[in-house]
Amino acid sequence: MINSLKRLFARPQAVVPAAPTGATTLYNVYCTRHTIAQPAFAHALQGRRDLSDGELLGHLHSFCGYVFSRGTEAMTRDKYHVILHMQRVQHHLSMEVADDALPGLHAWARDANALLFTPDGHVRDPGGHVLISSADGQATADAKVPYPAQAWTRKAATEAMLAARGIAVPDSLPPLVCEEELTLRERDEVIGRARALLLVALRAESVAAGEPMAVATLLDKMPLAEDSLSPAERAFLALESPSEHECAQFLWRYESLYVLQWALGMVGELPYPDAPCDTAAAVARQIEMRGPQLRDASQIVDALDQTYRLHWNIRQIRLKKTGADFGADADVVMERHHALNWLVRFQHADWDVVDTPT
Repeated sequence: MINSLKRLFARPQAVVPAAPTGATTLYNVYCTRHTIAQPAFAHALQGRRDLSDGELLGHLHSFCGYVFSRGTEAMTRDKYHVILHMQRVQHHLSMEVADDALPGLHAWARDANALLFTPDGHVRDPGGHVLISSADGQATADAKVPYPAQAWTRKAATEAMLAARGIAVPDSLPPLVCEEELTLRERDEVIGRARALLLVALRAESVAAGEPMAVATLLDKMPLAEDSLSPAERAFLALESPSEHECAQFLWRYESLYVLQWALGMVGELPYPDAPCDTAAAVARQIEMRGPQLRDASQIVDALDQTYRLHWNIRQIRLKKTGADFGADADVVMERHHALNWLVRFQHADWDVVDTPT
């Protein structure tokens, strides 16, 4: 509990903020930053929690459903961006705020990268403008989903890098999660996932080559991998004679493995995804693995931002059937996107159900 409170507020306040007087409004506040300052404006805190509270994720999931249901039950750009924000929330606070203290609330909410929910059922941006109306799900013209400055800077850098390669992506694509908002997977979890990926990829490769390696033999050689297998991977390994399609699916996991090896510092640089990785080298690296450590989060989010925007471009070309060059290997990009979204805990999803929306 003490550690949770230390994490909730960046610095202790020497003076307890004044209690609100006069008319007040109840605000539910959803902050995406790991570290937030203690509110200095007049307010009465009714409740606060972070992701150490096991019930917060369920609450956020329900809130995303509420957002989606406003107006017509169809996804809109504003709804989608608000839902993405909710999926990144680190802290939820409920507080009574004096009406004459609203400027202080709005300034604090901008610093905390927060959305506000008010008793009228509206979802509001940090400045109080309506992002999702309770009546029709629409936003006012001056409302904006908040993103940390780092996320905007990274988005611009990715767009410039892709433009230099002749790949144009629309400015309307949102920034992604940034360092201030995420908790990467734990090092040991990443190592376990890499071992599992190697196991299923080797099995798929051997079957596809007509020289199937027995699952028991593979498990004898990599006993630690079994504990990290996902349900889908266990089901694949249980097949006596996997189909060509099933083998192809798990053969591509070498690309996910390569991303995790890079994230663990086992690969010096993550090259532009215009060709599949060297699978033999990936196997050798995994066998020789010694004490890897996770890279800095900024490097991982850089790779995610680039992969996300490339994936969008590939999907648009396929959707519009223009026949244009993808500018990258589509299968490599898809596998990288899956692995990177898992690393940053996108939607808090387990490996088998990680989504890669664009």
